[in-house]
Amino acid sequence: MTESELNKYAPYWALALFVFLALGLSTIWIKLGKFWNGYVLDMVGPAWNYILFRGLFTERKDNWWTRFFTPKRTFFIFVFVCFAIEIAQYFHLYDATFDPWDFLAYISLLLPLHLLDTKIEKRHRKVNP
Repeated sequence: MTESELNKYAPYWALALFVFLALGLSTIWIKLGKFWNGYVLDMVGPAWNYILFRGLFTERKDNWWTRFFTPKRTFFIFVFVCFAIEIAQYFHLYDATFDPWDFLAYISLLLPLHLLDTKIEKRHRKVNP
């Protein structure tokens, strides 16, 4: 897989970024019930940030940022941060409500995005070692 073949996925990642961002922000503006207002932002927030931090929505670049934020490292950093936020809520370190289902919400989209990104990245590295 060449760089241009890898870049062909950028518009799809950009669309996903936009959809996740719009869904997340709409949970603030629209009240559609407990699931919508309690979990959707926890699902799409880490997902849109994964796409953003990985730079998947734009032309591929080789620089310090993209070498640091590999698929695996980005996934684990985001899981750590999300889980740390939830644990901080459990210990009442700030004014928020702990919900153990949030752990599942955080990884519900993050894990599939990571797996897809990893698969694409492996195909790219196989051709361009």
